Amino acid sequence: MSAPLPVAVIGAGPTGLTAAAHLVLKGETPVVFEAGPAVGTSIRDWAHVRLFSPWKYLIDPVARRLLEPSGWEAPSPDRLPTGGELVDELLEPLAALPAIAPHLRVGHEVLAVTRRGMDKVRSAGRDTTPFELVVRGPDGGIRRVLARAVIDASGTWRAPNPLGAGGVPASGEEEHASQVRYGIPDILGRDRARYAGRRTLVVGSGHSAFNALLDLAALAEQAPGTRMVWAIRRAEIGLLFGGGRKDALEARGALGSRLQRLVTSGRVELLTGVRVQALHRSEDGRVTVEAADGGRIAGLDEVVVTTGFRPNLALTRELRLKLDPWLEAPEQLAPLIDPNLHNCGTVYPHGATELAHPEPDFYVVGMKSYGRAPTFLLLTGYEQVRSVVCALVGDEAGARSVELALPETGVCQTDLSESACCGTTEETPGPGLVGLTVGASAIAAEAVAAARAIGAPERAPTAGGCGCGTAPAAAGAPAARCCG
Repeated sequence: MSAPLPVAVIGAGPTGLTAAAHLVLKGETPVVFEAGPAVGTSIRDWAHVRLFSPWKYLIDPVARRLLEPSGWEAPSPDRLPTGGELVDELLEPLAALPAIAPHLRVGHEVLAVTRRGMDKVRSAGRDTTPFELVVRGPDGGIRRVLARAVIDASGTWRAPNPLGAGGVPASGEEEHASQVRYGIPDILGRDRARYAGRRTLVVGSGHSAFNALLDLAALAEQAPGTRMVWAIRRAEIGLLFGGGRKDALEARGALGSRLQRLVTSGRVELLTGVRVQALHRSEDGRVTVEAADGGRIAGLDEVVVTTGFRPNLALTRELRLKLDPWLEAPEQLAPLIDPNLHNCGTVYPHGATELAHPEPDFYVVGMKSYGRAPTFLLLTGYEQVRSVVCALVGDEAGARSVELALPETGVCQTDLSESACCGTTEETPGPGLVGLTVGASAIAAEAVAAARAIGAPERAPTAGGCGCGTAPAAAGAPAARCCG
């Protein structure tokens, strides 16, 4: 009698390893594929960055349950770790557990997922046919691995959005790639020489941009001549700087408040309505960014692009997925996280039902489940995998019973004009930080989807209200501003 097929988990970051922990606890056999040479490879790229989420929001209860018998001691719950500390103090110990380590395959990149012997067109016998993963190993060899189910927790870090506002690289972006950096450079550490005494443009309006700008400002105090320009696509500042003291994550609120002071003082030059179209290099080696409206930002030495990320959909080309056409997130989840309608950073609890696809037993979890939506917290990913694993082992009640309480942002944006409805940002002193934001009932999903379909500026419900302390609207209730 052959052994049962494993459940394949793609990605050995926090969400992927947590999925493995839940599977082991349920008596399942996982096989975890990590493309990089070690667990948390993507996080190691931003190991220098301090999260704005404290440890109490970063450790899954099941992972803790597996770790504690090994002698592992949980970090102080209110301490804010760096990305490197998240790897060293959580991911590495979890991956080393005897219950997890034998199932981990680092240096193994999943190239494609399909049904064995079936493309996405064939229906007959599909549901009873195992998945087949095409995997490239450390030696470059290709092998096929069968699995009864697949949990894709591969994230989006390796697929950053381009500088070009149209979703494709700006003219000259690839040609002058040596002066363009995506993500969060280590400005005060290994990349210091690249930015010290130079003029840098940061493009993007999220927490990655905040972090880069605050580091550049700190570098400017050490290295004369260091200058920074900040370009955002939105025409109005609105809720750009976040919720300040209203933010339940104190460090997240402080991040925006510090940057706001730098902009107000003139130390950071802020340009709005910049939709980049082209990048040109002059004879002196500097680059000029050209916007769609003809505006130009000249005399730049470096460009840091923090315009978000997108999922790699090539991996699942031969699977039957039902994705939102513009967010590229599961169709039932997308209306609750669509930034065109709602940008509070929290959503209704959701699990296997909202993450399901027409392809049975295939789920995307973690940051990748959000597609192109910008806000994600690890707590969300942990609850996703708990529900998904319950579904895979036949615990329907456990899969449906989803609970999630996310820290409120203190801001709410619910219409297409980017106007605020929660008052102005309050300044809060504190260190520069960034978080792993790296952050639904069927009735709620239907209500928001209906509003979305007609383009109405309706409010989307969230786990703790809109982020302003209000309760979610009842199904069928008339739409209203979230704070009025």
